[in-house]
Amino acid sequence: MGVIKLKNIRTFSYHGCMIEEGKIGSDYTVDLKIKTNLQKSADTDHLADTVDYVHLNKIVTEEMAIRSHLLEHVAKRINIRVLAEIETAEKTTVWVSKINPPIGGDVESVTIKMSKIRA
Repeated sequence: MGVIKLKNIRTFSYHGCMIEEGKIGSDYTVDLKIKTNLQKSADTDHLADTVDYVHLNKIVTEEMAIRSHLLEHVAKRINIRVLAEIETAEKTTVWVSKINPPIGGDVESVTIKMSKIRA
């Protein structure tokens, strides 16, 4: 078993419950961790035998481009897509952070974390 983690994927997206958030947008970061078997790729040294980071990044950026009211919703979609498209992924965990959230205080970011295990 092994872990692949993409850290600090930066996007500009339009998530949030307020109308202004859908118009103005905000900066986000996403971390994605998947548990998968890395033994075959460790032995063969072939990209076809592992999870392509480009594919994972594409899933994250495409899902972050779809407006959601809640970070939980976009995180759920990312987890579902990873498990649907990456056959060898056994578990996925995603952290979605909104930078400088409009919550009436001096807050650097707000982050949610969600995981999903292959059934």
